[in-house]
Amino acid sequence: MRRPRVLVAEDEYMLAMHLHDGLCARGFAVVGPVATLDAALALVEREPDLDAAILDVNLDGEKSYPLARRLRQTGVPFVFASGYDRDLLPGEFADAAHCLKPIDLAQALALLGL
Repeated sequence: MRRPRVLVAEDEYMLAMHLHDGLCARGFAVVGPVATLDAALALVEREPDLDAAILDVNLDGEKSYPLARRLRQTGVPFVFASGYDRDLLPGEFADAAHCLKPIDLAQALALLGL
């Protein structure tokens, strides 16, 4: 049986490792983690069979919105992770799932339907 594949795009090393370890412990296959927008976009092109993604809103000084747009185009559900309130997301992402940092992994997975 194939394990669900979750992309982790997070530039804070300790949080990325926490997400990686937590997802692996729950039986998920982690794609990444990646810390930059360019690396995340390249990974999405190389890894077409993603089941979900957890996206830091700010990846090494760049917003992850282009990544979120690409995931939407391909039908991959995602959750934004941020230290900021969801009201600061652009209007096009008003309906996007959002978790405040520090991320509650169980909450993020529930928002992703996993």
